[in-house]
Amino acid sequence: MSDAPTLNRHQASWQRALRGVRARIEPLPVSRASGRVVRATGMVIEVVGLQVALGNACRIELPDAQGRPGRRHAEAEVVGFDGERLFLMPLAEISGLRPGARVLPLGDGAGDAARRFPLGQALLGRVVDGNGQPLDGRGPLDEAPRAPLATPPLNPLSRAPISEQIDVGIRAINALLSVGRGQRMGLFAGSGVGKSVLLGMMARYTRADVIVVGLIGERGREVQDFIDNILGPDGRQRAVVVAAPADTSPLQRLQGAAYATRLAEGFRDEGKNVLLIMDSLTRYAMAQREIALAIGEPPATKGYPPSVFAKLPSLVERAGNAERGGGSITAFYTVLTEGDDQQDPIADSARAILDGHVVLSRALAEAGHYPAIDIEASISRAMTAISDKPQLDLARRFKGLFSRYQRNRDLISVGAYHPGHDPELDEAVRRYPALEGFLQQDIAECADLEASRQALAGALGGTS
Repeated sequence: MSDAPTLNRHQASWQRALRGVRARIEPLPVSRASGRVVRATGMVIEVVGLQVALGNACRIELPDAQGRPGRRHAEAEVVGFDGERLFLMPLAEISGLRPGARVLPLGDGAGDAARRFPLGQALLGRVVDGNGQPLDGRGPLDEAPRAPLATPPLNPLSRAPISEQIDVGIRAINALLSVGRGQRMGLFAGSGVGKSVLLGMMARYTRADVIVVGLIGERGREVQDFIDNILGPDGRQRAVVVAAPADTSPLQRLQGAAYATRLAEGFRDEGKNVLLIMDSLTRYAMAQREIALAIGEPPATKGYPPSVFAKLPSLVERAGNAERGGGSITAFYTVLTEGDDQQDPIADSARAILDGHVVLSRALAEAGHYPAIDIEASISRAMTAISDKPQLDLARRFKGLFSRYQRNRDLISVGAYHPGHDPELDEAVRRYPALEGFLQQDIAECADLEASRQALAGALGGTS
């Protein structure tokens, strides 16, 4: 028979265990609301019995392989509602969904605020998906600090002005399309003209503390190729890659773009200078189009609903400089032009909200001219504020001569050009090989700011 001290010890141990169980149970609600699936068409799942906010995450209970309910779960997000019906869209493909499946809200119903994503230094060198889950097999990110995706917008009057040129390592951009720290540039191109390789060169050569790469809606093969061959080991060490390829749901693609921007904001808030590369802004718009059309929003311009054109500036405006003395986000967004049409609605909208654009020409790419930058169609809106007068004069002189040659190219090709009648054209013809050589750059070649300026002066024979 046990003595009294032993019984007292057992009693104290039981009481401690009960107190621990009580502490875990007390915060739980007495009841929990749930809804049920009443309809599923295409990508949209209709649910009744729940009242949660737009953007809130929900969990749908699914049966296991033996048909037992509630053994598997799928996460979905509220994307709209109609009366008492909620429209949910799953974050991944769902199998085994049945009528009447139970749906539970996640978090406190406060939308994105209930969903927190890993941020900070722990993500450098890592590859994650749109949910912040590692894709590189290098272990979880449990120790990383977490925060919601949504952030309050910065007061435009408190942002530091764009006043300092950033070195991107591309001769034509450094000298003729100067980019400022905190500027947001578009890279406009059709498919297969070298935009991904150009982005990789910028990622390796740009003077930035941190690089955040968002690969949104791209082919899965291109994700691996960009990381291994284009970004390279050196670029990857100071980079975070967020991959939401084309086979993921449109919600994942939207979330991947927002998460990449949120990562950049986190590093900027630490006072770092960040390079944000988003490939591509068009796939982001297409993902929003899929969602909007699925929940019944009417199409407008070329099949794009109005919400698409509201989403684009809300994403792009999050990049840029912080307050004076803080960090910065210099952003490059690729924009796919369908059939090389520069008047594509997404291209036209992006051109209006960005601080400049670099246009890649298919004709130049097919002629072996790399990088295939159409210097006449490209512009940097911040160049006059960040470049000195000698460089601006040289850039203006370069573009004038290059444009004069291009306008007379057909006459020169058929032998109708005769020197001596137009001194400006004579100089353009004489200097054209040097001008064309200046615009070309090998993938492995890095041209810093000073070297770019010297090369520009050399192509013009030292004139200004």
